[in-house]
Amino acid sequence: MKISIVIRCYNEEEHIGRLLTGIMQQTNKDVEIIVVDSGSVDATVAIASQFPARIISIKPEEFSFGRALNIGCDASTGEIIVFASAHVYPVYCDWLEKLAMYFIDENVALVYGKQRGNDTTRYSEQHVFAKWFPDDAHPNQENPFCNNANAAVRSSLWERYRYNETLTGLEDLDWANRIISSGYRIAYSAEAEVIHVHTETWQSVFNRYRREAIAMKYILPQERFSIWDFARLFFSNVVHDSYHAAHDGVFLKEFKNILMFRMMQFWGTYRGYAQKGPVSSRLKEKFYYPKGFSRGRTRLRQEEDRAMVDYTMGLNNGTRVNNPDSGKHLRKS
Repeated sequence: MKISIVIRCYNEEEHIGRLLTGIMQQTNKDVEIIVVDSGSVDATVAIASQFPARIISIKPEEFSFGRALNIGCDASTGEIIVFASAHVYPVYCDWLEKLAMYFIDENVALVYGKQRGNDTTRYSEQHVFAKWFPDDAHPNQENPFCNNANAAVRSSLWERYRYNETLTGLEDLDWANRIISSGYRIAYSAEAEVIHVHTETWQSVFNRYRREAIAMKYILPQERFSIWDFARLFFSNVVHDSYHAAHDGVFLKEFKNILMFRMMQFWGTYRGYAQKGPVSSRLKEKFYYPKGFSRGRTRLRQEEDRAMVDYTMGLNNGTRVNNPDSGKHLRKS
């Protein structure tokens, strides 16, 4: 089963080489890589060009999350299309296998995988990852939650259900919602794990949650997020994170960051909804409610009999990929 990997990027010189290095070490070799760059002014394109990747450039003003995905999918030839953020990287060499294996079931339209942070990830966001991406797989998920930073869709279904290019975010959830309504299924693969690196300012965190809330209003127009929701969820999540931080011995170090992250998360969400519609109780729990006071695994552990990607080899060590199609660069106007 041929796989196409679509990577959206903008100024990702610090991260994209690591992702592409991880892709080159995958056990599945029948893979094509498509990089959709929206006007990077750093070394992103130069780094990507050293790998067997097809690079498509779009103007920054033409970018939307859905449009970039559709452009990448239009260029793909695989039966399965994998989406990866440029600032994620796979943990295991069988990452692609663990995403693709669910498509044996013809009713599965979308599979998304586990995400974890690294040592620089903010404390509260580590808990967001643990909540949204649990340690147990789910082959038949009933709600449309998913995340295109680490996901795969069936190409034939994308041709029928293209991504909404007008949304300010959550184009993945919108697609999943439509696909479930059409009778198809979503699966969650806990084995297809990536590290997701967020290096955002507090303003960027606020903007991310605000635009996603604006998109959620469009996808589920009956939903609302009140000032009471803001206060309740801010307080409960701060208490949750503080409890874990105290248990981990980092409360004094992390408390300010906990307050700031949860404030930006939920104030951004409130402001997004305030541009005027209830999130369903199930989705609200999935997105916002703390995981509870049981302690789950948050540290990376190597699973027995699975090879981990070796990131000690890469561009800095002179590793290059010689391929006649490497760095093929197209400009989309």
